[in-house]
Amino acid sequence: MNIFKLFFIIGLCLRASFSYAQDIPSTKVIAISELSNYLKPEIKKSLNANAEISEVKLAHYFREKFSERYFYDWSTFSTRFSNYKTLYPNAEKKHAEKAKEHLSKFSGPTKWKLPFDYLNQKPVDAYAIRHLARQHKMVDIGFYYHYQNQDLQYLNYFTNQLKSLNEALSTGAYESIEDGNGVYEAFRSGYRVLNWLNIHNMFLGEKQYSDENQLTTIATLLQHGAHLYEHNSEFHPGNHQTRGLSALAMLSILFRDFEGTELWYERAMTLLETHLSKEINDDGFQFERTVHYHVSDIGNYYYVYQLAKISNLEVKPFWKDRLKTLFVTLTKLAYPDKSAPVLSDDTDDPWAEKNDISDALTLGYLLFESPKMGYFANTYVAPNMFWYVTDKQLKMLDHIKSQFPTMKSVEFPSTGYYIMREGWKPNDKMMIISAGLDAEKPDHQHGDMLGIQAMANGKVILPNYQVRYSLKDLELFKNSMTKNVALVDNELQGKHYTSNQGGSGFGKFKELPDPKTIAWEKNENLEVYVGSHNGFENIGVDYFRQVLFLKDDFWIVKDNFKSEVPHTYKQVWQGHYSLEEAPNLIRSTFADASGLDIYQINEIDAVKTSGKRGKQWAVVSKNNQTDFSFITLLFPYKGYSNRLDEDNSITKFKDWALNNSTWKPEGVSPTSLTKDNENVFFSVSRLKHHNIQISFSKETDVFVKLTDNKLQLQLLGEGYIECVIEVNKKPKTINLMPGAVFETIITK
Repeated sequence: MNIFKLFFIIGLCLRASFSYAQDIPSTKVIAISELSNYLKPEIKKSLNANAEISEVKLAHYFREKFSERYFYDWSTFSTRFSNYKTLYPNAEKKHAEKAKEHLSKFSGPTKWKLPFDYLNQKPVDAYAIRHLARQHKMVDIGFYYHYQNQDLQYLNYFTNQLKSLNEALSTGAYESIEDGNGVYEAFRSGYRVLNWLNIHNMFLGEKQYSDENQLTTIATLLQHGAHLYEHNSEFHPGNHQTRGLSALAMLSILFRDFEGTELWYERAMTLLETHLSKEINDDGFQFERTVHYHVSDIGNYYYVYQLAKISNLEVKPFWKDRLKTLFVTLTKLAYPDKSAPVLSDDTDDPWAEKNDISDALTLGYLLFESPKMGYFANTYVAPNMFWYVTDKQLKMLDHIKSQFPTMKSVEFPSTGYYIMREGWKPNDKMMIISAGLDAEKPDHQHGDMLGIQAMANGKVILPNYQVRYSLKDLELFKNSMTKNVALVDNELQGKHYTSNQGGSGFGKFKELPDPKTIAWEKNENLEVYVGSHNGFENIGVDYFRQVLFLKDDFWIVKDNFKSEVPHTYKQVWQGHYSLEEAPNLIRSTFADASGLDIYQINEIDAVKTSGKRGKQWAVVSKNNQTDFSFITLLFPYKGYSNRLDEDNSITKFKDWALNNSTWKPEGVSPTSLTKDNENVFFSVSRLKHHNIQISFSKETDVFVKLTDNKLQLQLLGEGYIECVIEVNKKPKTINLMPGAVFETIITK
């Protein structure tokens, strides 16, 4: 056969193959009477039996298939709902509140394009129509129907609202993607599919949910699938497409009886794999650097993986490995109390200072049966996820295998998070340093470059706060005044804040500092992080931050500024502080008499407190300086007698003494902290100890430990140093890089 003719035939076959997906229209909903025409030939054959495929037969067929393919068998709904009410007695109130809220705002056959009014005549805004499009509260109405003894009006409300969207589609009276509030935009459409599938399954056993209703829902979902397929042919970064692709994959699994759905599955799985590859950093963190979006992505992949497992469909090993990595990351991120820090756009509970990750890790345990995840798991799944797990998985929670964590300090170098961890006992200390900027989509990042958060004694002593896009002070809580960072003059890190298209409230910074991690070292004596960013270069200031964890006592934060002209240099500390010996000592205390003392070794000029939304912060400052360094002790304590004693001269920090080393430091203004044979020196050019002399090519910060005949040095500064160690007047020259440890034997 002529080779060109062969390619032509292959091309026609491929074209015909890819055209199947378009057999299901994306711009209209298939009429129920025509739905069977879109079935695959083998399905038609099995249903036909030389007779017309009636609505009754078609609806019955899909009820059977749903019982096999969905997360749970709809015929067991009444039993599962009874268990749900027992396990989650407070759920009824929450469902009722949300259902009534939605019912009070929108009619069943509602409008889908702005402007229009709520039922109370107040205008619907962009934020509200986006949530209408997601149909979250329609799920609550579905539950309300069952709580209200199957009151038909609530079932009809769902079917009427669904039909109203179909009518809006046919007339073009719906918000488009171009307008910014698109009803069929992948994220909103994807969530709507997830929610409507849930409602469809919980209604399938109801006589009031007629065959016509069922097939109308199926036809509507097919139109959604066709639209998602048509508008997601290429990779686009971000969780919006991921949510839509997750829905497309789910539809392709549940409705694989229709022509072209195998192409939906192939495209969805291929692009989701691309998202897993490109958007899960090689350190295991979701690229948007937030717990909220990390957990959200877990859900997107979980739904697909779970349905594929139920239907015994092939999923590549890469999928399983990457999905597992997402869960493992949460275990590494956790505070000692099993919660997680607030990172950038975490939005579940505005102003909360922690994230609950137990629900996500419960799912991880059910999927992978890992005792390390079991340590963080609950004996129940989250109420909303109860409907997305199998009966077998629910029984696993009766006997959870748990393994106490052994990992301590960890890093996410690609994402830019560094964690200093004492351990996992309830009172143990942990700090996380934020030092990353996503190159592709930093929309959800905050003005907290080199910012820190910390927990000690079971309390978040240096918090960050969750946000909500619809709140008017979102910009404040995304920027630097609500972070634990260093600032210059009135400069904030986040610059050129702008709201997104559509006016939903979400906003982002066009400019954020670019960070550089200079050193990250962990050893038995101390842990060191050194990093810089360019956030103040626009006003001619160079800046870098050092964070030292003196195991397992307290932290030192040293903020370093250098400029040719004077500036006001600042640190911002989140918390409710009293000014014990202001400005150099401020204190926060908690109900159990634990607290945090923030002590400045170098003299500063002022401290001011401010706050919003019940949160407060203190700003300490040094005025009119060209070069200056804050040397700040973050000193957690438990109990009144363990605080820094402000009534006496503060020269001792636990077992560490201030400026009382047996070594003699030289420099412009050297400072030391000493504990037994361990020493931390700041701003030293030379050190002397009996017959030992250590000289540095420039002033630097260094850790020194001398035991018997072994000398250990660790450079704590930001730059390369040439060091001369002289013992009994015999010099030895070495080169030290930031964070590097050097050990040598001292011959007496």
